[in-house]
Amino acid sequence: MLSNIELMQTVKSLKDIDIKDKRVLIRVDFNVPLDSHNNITDDNRIKEALHTINHCIDNEAKNIVLVTHLGKPKNGYEEKFSLKHIVKRLERLLDRKVDLIDNFMEQKDTLNSGTNAKIFLLENIRFFEGETKNDNNLSKELASLCDVFVNDAFGTSHRAHSSTVGITKYVDRKVAGFLLKREIDAFAKALFKPTQPICLVVGGAKVSSKITLLNNILPKIDKLIIGGAMSNTFLKAIGYDTKASLVEDEFLDEANMILKTARESKVNVYLPVDVVITDNIDHPIDIKIVPSQDMLDGFKAVDIGPATVKLFEEAIGLSNTIIWNGPMGIFEIDRFSKGTFRIAHAIADTYAYSIVGGGDTASAAEKADEKENISFISTGGGASLELLEGKLLPGFENLEKI
Repeated sequence: MLSNIELMQTVKSLKDIDIKDKRVLIRVDFNVPLDSHNNITDDNRIKEALHTINHCIDNEAKNIVLVTHLGKPKNGYEEKFSLKHIVKRLERLLDRKVDLIDNFMEQKDTLNSGTNAKIFLLENIRFFEGETKNDNNLSKELASLCDVFVNDAFGTSHRAHSSTVGITKYVDRKVAGFLLKREIDAFAKALFKPTQPICLVVGGAKVSSKITLLNNILPKIDKLIIGGAMSNTFLKAIGYDTKASLVEDEFLDEANMILKTARESKVNVYLPVDVVITDNIDHPIDIKIVPSQDMLDGFKAVDIGPATVKLFEEAIGLSNTIIWNGPMGIFEIDRFSKGTFRIAHAIADTYAYSIVGGGDTASAAEKADEKENISFISTGGGASLELLEGKLLPGFENLEKI
């Protein structure tokens, strides 16, 4: 029986079908960060979709309709989440005119009359109430715009929404875009065709968000490195006094079970041996480096210490496959970013196949200036986490299979 990730690998790609003179709707992920003046601060997600869009142009699609969300609008239109902030950058990257459609339900004649690979960008799909509810009526309306549906939005493929899942019930041809295929193939290479030893580096704030991942992946790996605030829960579970550091006390038993499972699976576990602590995260007066078992009253751990960095670097350097999900500390604050950046450098300096989960981890790799030295950086935080948890992502489920 195929595993979920192997099953997702069997979806048909855009290159497997003929799109000449067809109306093509592509679900892209243009949920990019904007500054206070609505300027795009990172256009990587737009760039990642260009291969799929250009393939449709080159293969003479009749027209191309792009669908995406931006942010989390609450009640219909919100100016700060309008795609008018995106369209100019998209035009520049494509070097083609893109028409922004304010309300596709009222402008279907315009959309259906497009020829010669004309490109339309629908206004933020989450301005429509039914999107996140996977509403059938909205799904049918979207399906009426196309002959071929292409899902290329890996970052939203873990959500069963109208534009990712509902639409597939009403379109005969439905395939994966090139980004979606690259994502699933990259994770499959790390999980099912790896070169050993395999090292999993996990961090971030909460053990609770990584329990399913750890339980799923422990039998497949050789080394487990735990950093970030989630390591405090593991340190407390083995008897350390973590003082004022963030700890999920309700998950101490689960942390102990994970450590027990790791021992039984002969997985080497690496926890911080020293930590950077501070009396105040936002306005620190005192910052110290102390052994993990000697944290001070009133202080919080905010990063891994230099001895821990060296320990983790050695384990990483002797690995041939590395999966990294979660920062080692509060890397968004410069003085607490050293541990995370040193781990990014260590992973980048290896000859291992390295894959970085999306979200904060991808941001950390980029801020460390190591983006080009990582084998694969995922565009989806939540989606990549669910893949590592062994789940079948809804966005893949109804696509055509080979």
